[in-house]
Amino acid sequence: MKQTFSLIALIAAFPAFAEDTRELDAHEHGVGTLNIATDGTTVAMVFEAPGADIVGFEYAAESDIDLAAIVSAVATLGAPLDLFVMPDAAGCTLVEAQAALEGEDEHDEHSEEHHDDHADEGHDDHGDEDHAEHADEAGHTEFHAEYTLTCDDPDALTDITFAYFEAFPNAQEVEVQVISASGAQAFEVTRDAPVLDLGR
Repeated sequence: MKQTFSLIALIAAFPAFAEDTRELDAHEHGVGTLNIATDGTTVAMVFEAPGADIVGFEYAAESDIDLAAIVSAVATLGAPLDLFVMPDAAGCTLVEAQAALEGEDEHDEHSEEHHDDHADEGHDDHGDEDHAEHADEAGHTEFHAEYTLTCDDPDALTDITFAYFEAFPNAQEVEVQVISASGAQAFEVTRDAPVLDLGR
């Protein structure tokens, strides 16, 4: 488990996914992000996408239909190997998956964590409050998921097919970064070209 946390920390700390960058890109409708870190047979993934991409709206869900859509989306996001299909030869299996909607009502649940992060970066309290108010006024929500996989043969992980686009019709693009012992690589995977080629 400690290894998993270290991989997640590596992804979070990597400059391309610094908080400022995430804030700029997180609500670009149609565009999600997938960060992948590999260490031996362990693969850690962090996925984020605007609420509009996943359920078609970003306002606070109140109707039974909207609430059901969120529950269904979280369940779908909880099965990453159905969304990001890996070669059978890699022998990848899911160890742990967590998915949730963040923003609106969920904002308070994460506010202390975000506040601590910003405080470490030297932002003042007033700025954080302004940011929170802005987020609420804008009605932004996003889905966040973290996955841990184990792959029997990580060298066989040469491509990933994004069935994600079939599951979520509003999604158009995923910005991907892969971090491994050999370094970091950045990719863009689109609805029109949904296969990520990881071949070296």
